Amino acid sequence: MTNEGENHMDTKTILKQLRESHHLTQDQMAERLMVTRQAVSRWETGETQPNTDTLRALSKEFNVSINTLLGSPRQLICQCCGMPLEDSIIGRNKDGSLNEDYCQWCYADGTYTYSDMDDLIRVCVPNMVQQGFTEDQARTYMKQMLPQLDYWKRYDQLSDDGQFEALKKQLIEEINDLHIEGMPKVEALNALVGKYVNLEYRLPNGTKVKFLDDQTTYLGNQLESEIKAGLCFGVLANMDFILVCTYEKDVQNPELLLYKKR
Repeated sequence: MTNEGENHMDTKTILKQLRESHHLTQDQMAERLMVTRQAVSRWETGETQPNTDTLRALSKEFNVSINTLLGSPRQLICQCCGMPLEDSIIGRNKDGSLNEDYCQWCYADGTYTYSDMDDLIRVCVPNMVQQGFTEDQARTYMKQMLPQLDYWKRYDQLSDDGQFEALKKQLIEEINDLHIEGMPKVEALNALVGKYVNLEYRLPNGTKVKFLDDQTTYLGNQLESEIKAGLCFGVLANMDFILVCTYEKDVQNPELLLYKKR
């Protein structure tokens, strides 16, 4: 609700704006949070503030970080990749609540998506080059910065003993076993957020459909066709399905090739 460079609002103003933006009365907001209307009123006048449990409930109910509810006193940074965090890209725990320590590319549905620092650097460097870094500058910066972040400091404690990497390896094998004509062998799968890859496909009956959830993080990759210039294959997968599509430059003319339940 606040952006860098703007004056930070106080909690009472944020809570009132949050309620009004959802077209709720104080009674309706109180019912959602299982508190009294008087409690909501006192928050909005600044007489009191929600306690920790209520802040968590507000965060989950309205999809807003606790940091934002408190007026953004901290600049949140992903403790895996170092990316500055805004509410729209914060990772989620298994129960759907926001985890304010990670972005949705590094942490999804309670799972850490990177177990290899070099793999993360490989994914981040092209994005940093687009921002003006040279490739060597980007790699040097990442190698110096990543070990200082909490996830990598506590990797032995936080990691899942290779379970997620085993899932990625299994998915890669299953995708390559499809032997799709013209599609190169898949070597890696990266974390991709649904809203950036949720293409709309036209079915044979003319209906247009999307298969992904914008808020969910998937595993996927883009591969250039081996037999047709300008054509790319898009691969997306998770524990439940594998999706393969093609599209042309700038993701034009997407065509669904395969949607397979696992």
